[in-house]
Amino acid sequence: MVETSWETSSRWYDDIVGDQGHYYHQEIILPGVIRLLNLKAGDHLLDVGCGQGVMARALPRGVKYTGVDASATLIKQAKQKSPKERFIIADATKPYSLEEKATHALCILSLQNMSDPAAALREIGKHVKGKILLILNHPCFRIPRQSSWGVDEAKKMQYRRVDRYMTPLEVPIHTHPGTGKETTTYSFHFPFSYWFTSCHQAGFSILEAEEWCSNKESTGGRAKMENRARKEFPLFLALFGQSLSN
Repeated sequence: MVETSWETSSRWYDDIVGDQGHYYHQEIILPGVIRLLNLKAGDHLLDVGCGQGVMARALPRGVKYTGVDASATLIKQAKQKSPKERFIIADATKPYSLEEKATHALCILSLQNMSDPAAALREIGKHVKGKILLILNHPCFRIPRQSSWGVDEAKKMQYRRVDRYMTPLEVPIHTHPGTGKETTTYSFHFPFSYWFTSCHQAGFSILEAEEWCSNKESTGGRAKMENRARKEFPLFLALFGQSLSN
């Protein structure tokens, strides 16, 4: 099994995300997370694969927070940025301890960086009695190295090409490209059905699914086709669920 911690890519990741998150964090992901989780004072959020803690800095007042990540450097950065919150260095696919059960669980673009996300979901099931929210790069349309944009000049349409979908994939991702400081981490693709099955086996029922498109706008000669395609092929899939034991 390959090493999937983002430790070797932690500084690159922190530069991209920054204190408030990258563009899509700020414009799409964090607003969607806040809306779907509807956290209240007294709730306890378990943030799995928390990175450098971007969600911790977007919490409503009075919400307890615990972030888990395998990268010691990212956890160190998270503690520096959010010193009042609790962070744990742990492999999310293996047993770890919490002081108390959480009311909500969240995974923002983290499960697809784990070789066994079903194990991470089972572990979440031990620690959470309440809601769960998974934010994924859309597994149908954003498959590393197996999906891409194309243009049909005759129809004047931009389309999404998908070369593989059903087969689980392990894809190396090179960070710091072209700088001479490249490191390699991995992304793992699973089809849509995998996520439903894994959630159910971990003790969660999926109640809602939302697909989030980019809100960017193109200009220039191909703007019409690009903007139309952007609204047809979502970037992210949000799966919102509830503990079956509730």
